[in-house]
Amino acid sequence: MAETIPTANFGDTDVQVTRVGLGGEGVLRTFGEEERAGEMLDAALAQGIGYFDTARAYAGSEKYLGAFWRANPGARERVFHTSKSAQRSREGALRELDTTLDNLGTDWLDLWQIHDVRTEADIEEIEARDGALEAFLEARKAGRVRHIGVTGHHDPAILTRCVRDWPIDAVLLPVNPVEGVLGGFLTETLPAARGKGLAVIGMKVFGAGYYLNQQSGLTAELLLRYALSHDVTLVIVGCSKPGHVRTLAQAAREFEPLTVPELRQLETAFEPHAQRLAYYRRPPAAA
Repeated sequence: MAETIPTANFGDTDVQVTRVGLGGEGVLRTFGEEERAGEMLDAALAQGIGYFDTARAYAGSEKYLGAFWRANPGARERVFHTSKSAQRSREGALRELDTTLDNLGTDWLDLWQIHDVRTEADIEEIEARDGALEAFLEARKAGRVRHIGVTGHHDPAILTRCVRDWPIDAVLLPVNPVEGVLGGFLTETLPAARGKGLAVIGMKVFGAGYYLNQQSGLTAELLLRYALSHDVTLVIVGCSKPGHVRTLAQAAREFEPLTVPELRQLETAFEPHAQRLAYYRRPPAAA
């Protein structure tokens, strides 16, 4: 049996989650890869990863996971399971929740997230009468989901506004050296979330793989260490094969925080190209 992965409280709750989680990208964001997805999920459970991420938008991800839970009775109850909906209306969000629960073969989610909030128009639509926020609050009250959250990577100011204004339990945001250079998500959104007692989940740790460069020393282990050195509850990474899962789990087991000089040194390496490397953000306004 693999060595235990360290855990942290999920925000202000007594619920414990592993410091690393399985993202919904990688092999899960495909169709027709049932065997590869099953092998990777087997490895994640064997390594003790206890946080599983997915979303309605992630191709066959929910159905891969549902098939895996059905083939492994009792396993789903051992993990903290999440999904997301990018629907902006109450009706659309509740319809997607029904689909998600059916796909996963479960009666509840541990965390359901308002997905990819980008603009003020998004916020207005979500907050409006019969908007998606109503669906999320209803689902939490009814026990169909135990926690609700928001995700975003487009504009730090927009995500910070959601964190400050909405009665949510968690936020999913990018945590990597590019963000250390640019500021916003790590300097505004993260402190606002922690100030409200929210769980903070880090994503885009490897920048979809663009930030990895073995020859320059930019390894998966180093970037995971960078992300975990921030005040986050956990970080998630999409994996495509069992080896990726083992690297993720081992990084959490062996984690030691980077010193401030080490953090700055890593950010300096990204600084000349940070704007370009933040491919997932809103493009800067033209001068």
